[in-house]
Amino acid sequence: MLSFVQNLGGQFLLIAGALSAIYFILMIYCIVDVIKSEFKDPSMKLIWILIILFAQLIGTLVYLILGKSTKSLTY
Repeated sequence: MLSFVQNLGGQFLLIAGALSAIYFILMIYCIVDVIKSEFKDPSMKLIWILIILFAQLIGTLVYLILGKSTKSLTY
């Protein structure tokens, strides 16, 4: 396995670094959106932050898909 990674060289590190940066930016976006938003249930803010932080990629994707349905519709 190690020789396979060594044969990829810098391209592997470049792709892995780019994907990591994209994920980090997406996670920060979701956390900021949770903090700024008002929810129907006040405890949902804490629950969403914990899901995003501890479920990693799946939690971020779940928030992007289902998070809008738990927000209140006040303007």
